[in-house]
Amino acid sequence: MNRQRAVFLVKNILRVLLLVICVSIVTFALMKASPVDPLQANVGQAALGSMSREQKEKLQEYWGVDTPPVEQYLSWAEDFIRGDMGISLLYRQPVASVIAVKLANSLFLMAMAWVISGILGFALGVISGMNRGRPADKVIRGYCLLISSTPVFWLALLLLMVFGVWLGIFPIGLSVPIGVEAGGVTFADRLYHAVLPALTLSITGVSNIALHTREKMIDIMESDYVLFARMRGETGWRLFKYYGFRNVLFPAVTLQFASISEIFGGSVLVEQVFSYPGLGQAAVSAGLGSDMPLLMAITIVSALFVFGGNLTANLLYGVIDPRVRRGGGTK
Repeated sequence: MNRQRAVFLVKNILRVLLLVICVSIVTFALMKASPVDPLQANVGQAALGSMSREQKEKLQEYWGVDTPPVEQYLSWAEDFIRGDMGISLLYRQPVASVIAVKLANSLFLMAMAWVISGILGFALGVISGMNRGRPADKVIRGYCLLISSTPVFWLALLLLMVFGVWLGIFPIGLSVPIGVEAGGVTFADRLYHAVLPALTLSITGVSNIALHTREKMIDIMESDYVLFARMRGETGWRLFKYYGFRNVLFPAVTLQFASISEIFGGSVLVEQVFSYPGLGQAAVSAGLGSDMPLLMAITIVSALFVFGGNLTANLLYGVIDPRVRRGGGTK
């Protein structure tokens, strides 16, 4: 059993490493195929035209314009493996330092959204599945279908206008109050500024988990063992507690960890709308500014989080379902 689990873990880790390499190659190729001129994008056409030839050559060397793509990628990969992510061309700081600050902001935001959407989506899915065809089911299903077809940036703009501009309950942007030094920022300030972005990500993340949990709950409620329990007079909470919870929790965990990729993708748009200085906003700036070292590192970190979430879900199966722990789900 232990050997099976070890082989399963090693195979998945190797698969993650292979996927990360593929992601890095694709990202690098897309950056090189981009029509954006890094010199014009960051210096400006007017300033570039007034520079001497020597100054232009120094800028081209700094941005790696004339370096062959294969040589540039191999050089980056060699440094990255050694733990050197390079220097951000936009921030003029080590990439690791930039990512540490941006990732801390994004993780705070995404962790809130991930927990809220998971708990709320699971609860709504269970309620809807146990009340199939009733008003509660129709309301929850209608809400989920409406939200799933709503663009995340539109929802972010709507919440920003209503709660930030019209009502003035929450700030309209940033992760900390304007004009306050870093040492004077409290946890309450960060939480206050993260409410609207986290709420946006939570609302959009609920529908997928709720709808899938609903379908699984309907299957459970129509199973033979639940019908037998109903004949014995068990209903409501007892029915869910003893016959539905463990069975519906298994796919819910899969969906919850798979939703990490959705939250990462949604955070890019949400952070742009709310001017939230996180990893998503840094990725947009790096892409538009052709900051190759920063964008490559952000892509790798994001991929590791997404693939790591899926791997964690697979490992947690054994905790949720004893049959997997005995080796039934590791093949």
